[in-house]
Amino acid sequence: MPTTDDYGQGVSIASLTDAPDLAKAISDLAAGVIPRGILRFASASTRGATLVGDTAPVEGMLSWLQDVNRLDLYDGSAWVAVSTGASAWTTITPESPWTQNGNSNGTLQYRILNISGEESLQFRGALGRASYPASPAGSYVVNNSALPSAARPSTLRTVVIPCSDVSSDRITLKLDVRTDGYLEVFGFSSTVKPPWVGFNGVIVSL
Repeated sequence: MPTTDDYGQGVSIASLTDAPDLAKAISDLAAGVIPRGILRFASASTRGATLVGDTAPVEGMLSWLQDVNRLDLYDGSAWVAVSTGASAWTTITPESPWTQNGNSNGTLQYRILNISGEESLQFRGALGRASYPASPAGSYVVNNSALPSAARPSTLRTVVIPCSDVSSDRITLKLDVRTDGYLEVFGFSSTVKPPWVGFNGVIVSL
C-alpha cells in the first residue's frame, strides 16, 4: 500500500508492493505536491473559479497573483496578502499653479505597497507654488486628475504633511486623501502661504 513522505506532509508515495499503475502514482504525487507549492493564477477571480470543490483552498496554501504581483496566504477562512512584487512609482500631475520638485524634494509620486497584509498607498516628493491670492482658499486640490481606482482609499484618510516656514505661520498642513482619488491640502490663509508642501514618507491605508 502507498506510504507517505518522510517530511510529514501527507504526500502519498507508491510502494513497490502496489500493483503497477503509473497514472495513479503520478496523480497521487501531483495531488500531494502541487497544493503545497506556490500556485500561480492570472488574478484573484481566476483563483476563486479554479479552487473549488475537491481543490478548495486549505489553511497554509500559498498563491501568486500575476496581475498584481502579490503572494497570498490562505489562513483557513480567507486569502491574506503576505508580499508584493516591485511596485513602480507613478508620477502625479499637479494642478496649476502647483509645480513639481518643491524645495528640491523631487517629483510628487505614489505607489501601492503591502504592509503586513494591508494594502497601502505611499507618497514621495514635494510641490511648489510661486504665489497665492491675497486671501487664499482654506484648501486646495493639488492633483490635476484623480488617482486610479486601485490607489483610492476605501474611506477618507487624513494625515499631516510638512510645509515651508517661509511666508507661513505654520510648518504643517492637513492632507486629505479622498475616496474619489483627489489630494486636498488644508490650512492656507493670509498668513499661511508656503512656497512648498512635502509628501515624503506619507503612507495611508487603502
